Amino acid sequence: MTTLKKIPAAEFEIMKVIWKNTPPITTSMLMEQLGKEKKWRAQTLISLLSRLVEREFLSTEKNGKERTYFPLVSKEEYLKYETSNFMERFHENSFLSLVNTLYEGKKLSNKELEKLSEWIKKRGE
Repeated sequence: MTTLKKIPAAEFEIMKVIWKNTPPITTSMLMEQLGKEKKWRAQTLISLLSRLVEREFLSTEKNGKERTYFPLVSKEEYLKYETSNFMERFHENSFLSLVNTLYEGKKLSNKELEKLSEWIKKRGE
């Protein structure tokens, strides 16, 4: 597999749907799950899928008139990649910096802080 690269938001939306489904997934299935929400035309979806194939996030096969797609990158792999980049770029790889930013921005509730504290205690054992 090639080195992962950041994908644009629209392509990430497609990947989220693909990851939620059992492979393979067809263009029709994607259109049904994304089309109403995004109001994309079929050609738009096909273009975005082609880019994901070029970037080696998906493989594709033609079955009759329908194309099927298979993920080559798991959700976990991509989230790990994105999170790592985010931590490095914005927080100099400091988990404390990230948590402090979330806390100061009122993004963490007391309950979440308690869960985080429990998580840290378990990791320290």
